[in-house]
Amino acid sequence: MDAVTTRRRRLLGCVVGTVLGAAILAGCAGEPKIAIPQGIPPGPGAPVPPIDIDAPGRTADQLRDWAADQTDALGISVTALEAYGYAAAVMAQSRPECGIGWTTLAGIASVESRHGTYRGSSVAPTGDVSPQIRGIPLDGGPGVAEIPDTDGGAMDGDPVHDRAMGPLQFIPETWKRWGVDANGDGVANPDNIDDAALTAARYLCARGGDLTSEEGWRRSLMAYNLSGEYLADVRDRAAAYSVGTRP
Repeated sequence: MDAVTTRRRRLLGCVVGTVLGAAILAGCAGEPKIAIPQGIPPGPGAPVPPIDIDAPGRTADQLRDWAADQTDALGISVTALEAYGYAAAVMAQSRPECGIGWTTLAGIASVESRHGTYRGSSVAPTGDVSPQIRGIPLDGGPGVAEIPDTDGGAMDGDPVHDRAMGPLQFIPETWKRWGVDANGDGVANPDNIDDAALTAARYLCARGGDLTSEEGWRRSLMAYNLSGEYLADVRDRAAAYSVGTRP
């Protein structure tokens, strides 16, 4: 995931084409479904309550009640929601001009790894995702960027070609530059959803500038993955989360 086309594929080369409508539709039980707003950027969602972002340990734990109130409606684990909310809170204080919403991070993580649950992986209370999630080899095959190995296989397990890693699917080269510790264990780990969410937020803000503007949000997403379909998919999922429902 870099400013060039190193944010290749959908997760593991998959292509997902979900398009959510804006109309209110009748549900199976006759009750109207929540309308998904259109437009870019997607809404910011439930406001993140004030927290001490410099508290010791896993600071995201302060958002437990906020996350628990939404977990069932959104279909996102409490730990993952805490990670997205914490990342947005950190950026609100460190780069207030960016304005990134937790919903954008949730939309990306939904597309990339189903919030750390792809192929049976799960997210521990510490934020660690296991088994580790790895993408396909970036070997220049059809629809895939070619990125020769940059880490000797130390991070992604592939000594020949790079692979995307973790719940936010970073390639090793990008992680080396942007990776940050967010759960207080002293290690920047792409397989930890706290670390990955804050790293993604930092990257998006640096690439997009003002993410409350359509231009800035588009620019940040195209830097993350150079695909209009990807952008639309993330937008649709983030927009659903912004009104308290699942995509």
